[in-house]
Amino acid sequence: MDVGTVRVGVARSDPHGILATPVATLPRDETGGSDLATLRDLVLEHEVVEVVVGLPRTLRGAVGPAAAAARSYGDRLSALIGPVPVVYVDERLTSVTANRVLAERGIREKDRRSVVDQAAAVAILQIRLDAISAAQRSRG
Repeated sequence: MDVGTVRVGVARSDPHGILATPVATLPRDETGGSDLATLRDLVLEHEVVEVVVGLPRTLRGAVGPAAAAARSYGDRLSALIGPVPVVYVDERLTSVTANRVLAERGIREKDRRSVVDQAAAVAILQIRLDAISAAQRSRG
């Protein structure tokens, strides 16, 4: 997930944990929590084994207000989906990269808003999938 102040981008992997693909962009619902309820439903529907939340650290790697907000959001989701674990991945520049890729594909800025969060979520999940794959290869 790419957790923003306005939207949450959601991605999922294939059953083999190789490739991340976009799922949805959800509007944040700070007061009603409908976004968290939708995420809970997606976790159940897709039989998710782990939720990956991007932590937007600063360029120096520090945990700032945005990362703290993402962690808080992930913690609230965790309370709804237990025992499915929530893990956090450093997502520095994933939204910037997603915007650049979409622009290079000729998608207008106005049209990018609806998909950039999904593209960032794909990048975040792919970071996690690649790390798991590398760890498995190094073991053996």
